[in-house]
Amino acid sequence: LLRGNHESRVMNHLYGFEAEVIHKYSAMEFDLFESVFEALPLAAVIGGKVLVVHGGLFRRQNVTLNEIRRIDRFCEIPAEGIMCELLWSDPKQSIGIGRSMRGVACNFGPDVTDNFLKRNNLSLVVRSHEVRDEGYSWEHGRRLITVFSAPDYCGMMRNQGAILKFHVSQLTTPEIIQFSAVTNAPKRAPYFDIQKIMGALQAQQERNKQLDNAENDVGRQRTNQGRQSSQMAGGL
Repeated sequence: LLRGNHESRVMNHLYGFEAEVIHKYSAMEFDLFESVFEALPLAAVIGGKVLVVHGGLFRRQNVTLNEIRRIDRFCEIPAEGIMCELLWSDPKQSIGIGRSMRGVACNFGPDVTDNFLKRNNLSLVVRSHEVRDEGYSWEHGRRLITVFSAPDYCGMMRNQGAILKFHVSQLTTPEIIQFSAVTNAPKRAPYFDIQKIMGALQAQQERNKQLDNAENDVGRQRTNQGRQSSQMAGGL
């Protein structure tokens, strides 16, 4: 059982878990939950070949398993660094490191996955953190798999759920078990406002686009300045 990005005070306040626990029990029980969450491991290695995390990999290219083992996890999730990235990062199709629409951690490409696996003598990364229509998806040349085990997420995504079953003889090709949501499950009002949360995510996406555009404008200005300087030097 590993820690994810929602095992934190900030996320539990935003998504209503804090309010639900305090409503049903008390603030003391909520503090106990948080203590348990902080004790959860951040990652696991299966058979010496498969790394399992909630989020993903790192901006820095030389992270090792020993460095992950040395993380002091008994704390609130920091806003940056490898602990944050383990719980918040997402894969992307293009190479390199990119800005995450979540506003925290990063997006990492297939080259980042390949380099990390080679450096640490691993064969596969297993992660969750994102809804997948089929409950799972192979990515980065089948060196990474995303598995999402909550079907019909938030009662509105209509996705399947999936779990992975690993066999010793085939660690890099786990058995995939898919399932659908229970159709007659009783509906209960959530302790959070999903529209408010989706609005916040959309606002963060817009801010990221603005930052990307600003960085591109700066890059073009520097390029033009460099060309002008070269022309002036040539004229001299």
